[in-house]
Amino acid sequence: MSHKHDILLHAIFAGPVSGNVHWREVESLLAHLGAKVEPHHGASFRVTLNGVEGFLHRPHNSPTCTKQELRHVRDYLASAGISLSQQENKQS
Repeated sequence: MSHKHDILLHAIFAGPVSGNVHWREVESLLAHLGAKVEPHHGASFRVTLNGVEGFLHRPHNSPTCTKQELRHVRDYLASAGISLSQQENKQS
C-alpha cells in the first residue's frame, strides 16, 4: 500500500474523523483495495469489495467529504473486512 493510501486509511479509521479528505482520494483508496465502484443514482455509488456491496455518496457542493460521509466510508470498509491492523500486517 502506498504511503498516501496508508495515511488516508489512518485518517478514516483513527480517532475523530478528519474533515479534510477529498472524494477522489477515497475513490483511489477503494480502487487500490480492489473495490468495484460504479455510479448508481446522482451522487450515489455502488461499491463492491470482498463480496460486500454498499452505497456511498459523493459530496454534493465540495470536493471534500463531510465527516458523516467519511463515517459511512469507515463503516463500509469495516463491514468489508478492512481494518488498520489488517493493512499493517500486509505491509510487514
